[in-house]
Amino acid sequence: MTATAATPLTDSTSPVVDIEATRRRLSARQAEAVATLVRAAEEETEEVGYAGLTVRGVAKRAGVAPATAYTYFSSKDHLLAEVFWRRMEALAPVDTDESVPMAARIEQTVRDMIPFAAERPALIDACTVAMISPSPDVAHLRDRIGALTHRRLTAAVGPEVDPLVVRVLEASYSGALLAAGTGHRSFLDIPVFLAEAATLLVDGASSHNTPVQGTPANGDRR
Repeated sequence: MTATAATPLTDSTSPVVDIEATRRRLSARQAEAVATLVRAAEEETEEVGYAGLTVRGVAKRAGVAPATAYTYFSSKDHLLAEVFWRRMEALAPVDTDESVPMAARIEQTVRDMIPFAAERPALIDACTVAMISPSPDVAHLRDRIGALTHRRLTAAVGPEVDPLVVRVLEASYSGALLAAGTGHRSFLDIPVFLAEAATLLVDGASSHNTPVQGTPANGDRR
């Protein structure tokens, strides 16, 4: 089933607004329905986790018919990818103050990109699993999230750094998210990990033993 398999909400009096997160423009009324579903998905995921999440369950929590939910979201993975995309899109601009060390800028930028890791661990776990879905609807949002991640890391690294460094950091970030999503590391460790990787890439191995500002030298980040 695709995201447009059911008949969408229509309202001839609602203006069309520039919202395309579900792969099409939405009226103001439709956009509110999508936003309600996204909020309900966050709450439902915290209660039941990825395994227990269903589009029907989210629709019930949101107070809409399942057919309406399936109008906009083809699967729970599509819905969770939308949750992650909206979180990313709402972030404040990256702090590019060059008086702040690059490693500290990277650490803060990555911390901003996973802001609910500490407060809503079930949600970040579920979003991470959803993001690797082969669904075309998820792929569409994954491309957007990837492009935004690239822009934010590029801004944090600064204009004088080789663009290849950003590409390596992107791969490291994606790998770290996957490792955390499968329980092999903590999401909370990822910002420092990326900061250390950036320092190693730019300054070389001789700087690797120098702790990132605010990080204990013994590596204990708990």
